[in-house]
Amino acid sequence: MSSETLLLIGRETAHTPEVFETHADRLARRGVVEEVFTTTYESEPVRELRSQLREIPGDRVYAIPMCVAHTFDTVRDLPAALSFVSGSVQYCEPIGRMPAVTDVIVERATEQVRAGSEVSLVLVGFGSSSKPYHRQMVEYHAARLEEGTEYGEVLACYLVQDPAVECIGYELSNDRAVAVPLFLSRCEATKHRIPEQLESDGIAYAEPFGTHPRITDAIHAELEKQRALADDGSFSFEDRLTATRRPVATDGEGPE
Repeated sequence: MSSETLLLIGRETAHTPEVFETHADRLARRGVVEEVFTTTYESEPVRELRSQLREIPGDRVYAIPMCVAHTFDTVRDLPAALSFVSGSVQYCEPIGRMPAVTDVIVERATEQVRAGSEVSLVLVGFGSSSKPYHRQMVEYHAARLEEGTEYGEVLACYLVQDPAVECIGYELSNDRAVAVPLFLSRCEATKHRIPEQLESDGIAYAEPFGTHPRITDAIHAELEKQRALADDGSFSFEDRLTATRRPVATDGEGPE
């Protein structure tokens, strides 16, 4: 009988170990697969993780990038690093575009300001100057929140693309507003850069998603989705990434 493993993998910050391990422990207790592992890297996934990844057990390994949307790392370097896993890798989509994440946004926002027609909800994403993934994730939640909550308006802004977070105060139609950073873990941007830029506009500020139980549910849902796709023989965008991205031997990173 084949065995399955879940791997939660992502870039390391001061708070990611706590966040990753909390979700991993919950999923292990649920018995979703035989084993659950976490691993992080600082800047070079292939160089830093290849030895660890060779030791990951399981005939099928579900690798979930622990971020809210695809990044340069997750579409290039992580798929290459996962080639060192001995089992069959089912590379998963980041968890940002999950209904459970919308629930977390609502809870984080209402912890600060109760929803109402006189209150604006601001979603703060990282953004990208060249890739659409973060904008698509933010727009997904904005559409759901506009339809399913009582906030008077839902606005989106970003750190590295327009509309910029430092300008969002000029777009508000209401005197009261709350901003939710669409980030998995606390980092320099969520602790300092974003709140400092919003403070002058009097916008209340919520916490990132962190260890919220509904994020565990989102990870579990992505696992089940990928399990169904694998059993059905479907071929996803993430499958294409792991099929085409490989370490280059001339760079000293290829298979030994």
